[in-house]
Amino acid sequence: MAIQPGYYPDQTDAIEIQTSRTAVPIRHHDCLVSPTLVNEADISFVNHRCQKPMNTKDLASNTEVTQFLDDLAHPLRSEIDALRSIILSADARLNENIKWNGPNYSVGGEDRITMKILPPTKIQLIFHRGAKVKEQPKARLIEDENHLLLWKENDRAIATFNTLESIETSKDALTKIVQDWIVKSI
Repeated sequence: MAIQPGYYPDQTDAIEIQTSRTAVPIRHHDCLVSPTLVNEADISFVNHRCQKPMNTKDLASNTEVTQFLDDLAHPLRSEIDALRSIILSADARLNENIKWNGPNYSVGGEDRITMKILPPTKIQLIFHRGAKVKEQPKARLIEDENHLLLWKENDRAIATFNTLESIETSKDALTKIVQDWIVKSI
C-alpha cells in the first residue's frame, strides 16, 4: 500500500522507505525503526508491530556523551556505541550522561547502569541501584538465564564485553537484562 501525504499509521504500525537499492527504515512514534529519512523515495506500508517500545530520542543524541567519547578516541568505540544503542533502546525512560568517566544511564535522576570504559581493553556495564545505600534484597534482583552477569551483591552486577561480536551475540539477552533491571530497581 503506498502511503499518501498526510497518512499517519497508528502508533504501533511501522513504515519503511523503499529505494532502488535498499529499504531504509525510519522512526515512527515510539517505535524506533531508524533515524534517517530518504528524499523522493517510494514509501510503502509494512504491516508489523513494534516488538517493544523504543526510545524516541536519537540513540546517540546526548551530545555531551558523544563529544566525550570523540575526545577520548577509545579503541573500543564501536563496542561502546553498540552498547549505548542497546541500552537506550531497551527503555524510553533512560537518560544518558557521563559519570565516572563513562556513559551512565538513569531513570528519574536515579543512576541504574554505568558503563566502565577504562582500562581500554574491555567494556563493563555496572548494574546498580544508585549511590544511596539501600537494604539488600534477599535474592538477586533479576533472572539472568544467559549468565551474562557477574553478581557482586544481590542488587549489583557486572556484564563484561570486549568484542563487537560478543555484544551482537548477546543483544537480545542484554536488552532483557536492561529492561528487567529498570523495572526491578526502581
